[in-house]
Amino acid sequence: MASVADPNALLADPRDDVEPRPAPAVRPRNVTRVFGVSPALVRATLSVDRGEIVLVRGPNGAGKSTLLRIIATALSPTYGSGSVLGFDLVRDRQRIRAATEFLGHRSRLYDDLTAEENLRFACRIHRIDGIGVRAALARVGLARGANDRIRTFSQGMRQRVAVARAMLRRPELLLLDEPYAGLDEEAKDVVDELIASTGRDGRTVIVATHDPARGRLAGRTLVLNGGLLHEAP
Repeated sequence: MASVADPNALLADPRDDVEPRPAPAVRPRNVTRVFGVSPALVRATLSVDRGEIVLVRGPNGAGKSTLLRIIATALSPTYGSGSVLGFDLVRDRQRIRAATEFLGHRSRLYDDLTAEENLRFACRIHRIDGIGVRAALARVGLARGANDRIRTFSQGMRQRVAVARAMLRRPELLLLDEPYAGLDEEAKDVVDELIASTGRDGRTVIVATHDPARGRLAGRTLVLNGGLLHEAP
């Protein structure tokens, strides 16, 4: 019989040398959200790996905004559970928000501040060095509007400022809810560059849109309709 150089090797579990996979970036389980008596989201279960770019398609009123707002902790699920970036969806809301950027229909900008002031304020809140503020505004085509107050901006320009804020924050999870709405083609390309750069950095992106011309950057597509979520064929 052949001798064994290391008797302990017989007791070793080969799985000990395999590093455990990190928790999924997003993992809601059987999440339902009801408004009044009407369910907007029905038993949604999803697993998004870290570094994925996922597209959620569906018509207006399908439940896309509800899904993303729950993941962002802007809404609580009526039923169900889940995790985001390894944190509990209900108990760890602040920790999720610290690592997540949600860009929705409302830009969450302050009308009485300039574009630059809005970004510098966001940097202070999130403890980010504000040295890149001017460069971020230039990347979204607003270098000349840096000192203009947000109240003078069109919806498309506001969205560009919000995109610049997301660029500065470099969140672990980027959630985009109809980010192309009200934008011209040039501004839509700016949003696509944000998605691409986030993906290149190995961070996670979920984009919800009904724009059929967009979504080519996604590696996977989900369909949401009538509150029901499923993989695209």
